[in-house]
Amino acid sequence: MATFLNRHGYVNLILVDDFTCERKTENFLHIKSLAIIERNDLESFLQEENKIALVLHFGARTDTTEMDYSVHEKLNVMPSKILWAYCTKHQIPLIYASSAATYGNGEFGYTDNHEGIEKLKPLNPYGISKNEFDKFVIQQDLTPPHWYGLKFFNVYGPNEYHKGRMASVILHAFQQIKEKGSLKLFRSHHPDYSDGGQMRDFIYVKDVIAVTYWLMHQLPASGIYNLGTGKATTFLQLAEAIFSSMNVETKIKFIDTPLDIREKYQYFTEADMTKLKEAGYTKNFYSIEEGVSGYLKGYLNEHLYF
Repeated sequence: MATFLNRHGYVNLILVDDFTCERKTENFLHIKSLAIIERNDLESFLQEENKIALVLHFGARTDTTEMDYSVHEKLNVMPSKILWAYCTKHQIPLIYASSAATYGNGEFGYTDNHEGIEKLKPLNPYGISKNEFDKFVIQQDLTPPHWYGLKFFNVYGPNEYHKGRMASVILHAFQQIKEKGSLKLFRSHHPDYSDGGQMRDFIYVKDVIAVTYWLMHQLPASGIYNLGTGKATTFLQLAEAIFSSMNVETKIKFIDTPLDIREKYQYFTEADMTKLKEAGYTKNFYSIEEGVSGYLKGYLNEHLYF
């Protein structure tokens, strides 16, 4: 997002992250900014005299295998509340990242109305932390002048090399195929889904950026919005798109889903995008074939950064 903003003339940026992580270095060294603030120094920085026009809060501990909720509360919930309070006090627009993980196994659907947030049952502490902040914001009487919580579905695209296990399945698949010539997919442990028939709503990061930029300028009604494509894709379809983009023969082996995530595994996600469309967003989203091809051919093949 910061690179995109630079390209559109926004150079007075203040970057906040854990900059001690060496794997992230290539993500920010080229970015033009006013300041770089360590994550742990955020609260003290906000107490200084600053002229901030907009806050984009997309940072989080996204490790869905971290079962200690106190970690997610410290890194996800508390910083979000600090930024909410700051933006409310100084009347600064806020756009923050929520997650489709808040929907759990989808028993209540994937509609982003505020009335359903209280009853959602996320499957892991990460999802719980995101839902806790969503619940917090819709209970507030005092708010930023414009605020948007974006429920990201399965985001993929450039600049995710540093994420390790939490990187998108597209990056992991590309690396496996390049090294082994084949791809391992999780076997289904659910009677309603065949092996490879698990479905997710995969969204290219360039669509995430496009929606965020649109919100910054159009300022529709504040609220929590889904951000997926609105179309679920099976893992087999995804695999075919990856093999095709790499010009490699399709070879897939199914393996058991790891026990540490098996009971918390989402078999289907599909964003209901009605709310964003009714707010006025009309741009088409990348299809899985377009997004995968653009990502692999434009970035991964040359190990390029966006």
